[in-house]
Amino acid sequence: MTLQQEIVGNAMQMAVVSLSPGQTVYCEAGKFLFKTTNVTMETRLSGPSGGAGGGPQGGAAGAGGGMGGMLRQAMGTAMQAGQRALAGESLAFQYFTSTGGEGTVGFAGVLPGEMRALELDGTRAWFAEKDAFVAAESSVQFGIAFQGGKTGRSGGEGFVLEKFTGRGTVIIAGAGNFIDLDPAEFGGRIEVDTGCVVAFEEGIRYGIQRVGGLNRQGLMNAVFGGEGLSLATLEGSGRVILQSLTIESLANALRKAQGGDKQGPTGGLFSTNAG
Repeated sequence: MTLQQEIVGNAMQMAVVSLSPGQTVYCEAGKFLFKTTNVTMETRLSGPSGGAGGGPQGGAAGAGGGMGGMLRQAMGTAMQAGQRALAGESLAFQYFTSTGGEGTVGFAGVLPGEMRALELDGTRAWFAEKDAFVAAESSVQFGIAFQGGKTGRSGGEGFVLEKFTGRGTVIIAGAGNFIDLDPAEFGGRIEVDTGCVVAFEEGIRYGIQRVGGLNRQGLMNAVFGGEGLSLATLEGSGRVILQSLTIESLANALRKAQGGDKQGPTGGLFSTNAG
């Protein structure tokens, strides 16, 4: 069943979702705005396929597995919650189900910017930056993807990614304005500020590269360029969504406005901002 939703607003958008009777949508804790009285709200630690109480698939599995099945589901839920906590995500999800007719629920991100509804057809997953997830149908599975090795250590914002699989609608949010690109239209590869990546389709190769070499110009880029030592690279063919505002630049602007700017003229590598 397609999720009926409308994204409204300009500088700070929100998604207004219309639920059919019995239809369920879930969101990350803290993204809920409002609902009609015939929409029930339930908070759970598990995702929609995360075991007992986790969604449409969890209950049946628990009933068929007896005590052993319940224990496995409880362990799975704990692992999911622990993984999200390690990634800095919310521990819980909120589930909204319409009863007794059609219902309406409103959601929003946490930063001034755009929202986007992505339609998953079950053939390709989507990856998004941490905290981009707002809400999704219960048929969409939410997971955490860790970028390990060299990419994860040097990637900053790119170390932890949200992963969406299954079929249905998932709503994401970012900062500033969005731009949609396909690396295939730019020679197969684009290089961007690590904080500008909002989301990309499975099949896009995501990596991190050093800004310049270990020479004079490379050091000038790192020290005075404001980008630090690394750029994100996106290669292949598929949809990529970038944002015009990064969380770091917004935080720096707020600190500067409050007289607490410690970054000075150098930016990037020698910034003394607290994380």
